Amino acid sequence: MTASTLAIGIGMGYALLHVWGVLQPAAFRLKARAFPRHEGIGWVLMLTGTLWFLWRVKQTEISDFAAYKNLMYVGFAGIGLGTCLYVKDFLAVRGFAVLSLILAAVTLERVRWIESDLRLVVVCWVYAWVIAGIWFSISPWRMRDWIEWWTHDERRTRVACALRTVLGAVVAILGATVFRTPTS
Repeated sequence: MTASTLAIGIGMGYALLHVWGVLQPAAFRLKARAFPRHEGIGWVLMLTGTLWFLWRVKQTEISDFAAYKNLMYVGFAGIGLGTCLYVKDFLAVRGFAVLSLILAAVTLERVRWIESDLRLVVVCWVYAWVIAGIWFSISPWRMRDWIEWWTHDERRTRVACALRTVLGAVVAILGATVFRTPTS
């Protein structure tokens, strides 16, 4: 996947999610506040993150770990499944944190080769994902508190979602213009 395609996909997905919050802040607020403790979404996010991480381990060709790869597969799969079974509190937040960290790694791998300084818009945003992913992994209840703060009332929800919609649109536009590589 190219940096352009990735930026367009992430930007549009982020923008479209938050357009809903601009148009229907009350409904968005209810769903957002239910997210941190939603067990079904938690299972999907955590298992997706686990499978994606296992695939990335498989793709990694570090000879230092070659002898231990099978053990690593079993261990990491066990951690992912064990988390779903035994750490159900804030499972959606934990799964979100795992996916944020993996998506950050993939995004940084792609955008680091872009010569334009505008790549720093995406790089800074992605490092915010890393900080959030680490922070929410350590203390997942902070996401609940954060969501409650920015969905405190309809006005705050609309403003926060409008700003996020603009950020997503900017990233998508960068992907469609600046990050696009000429085809030969």
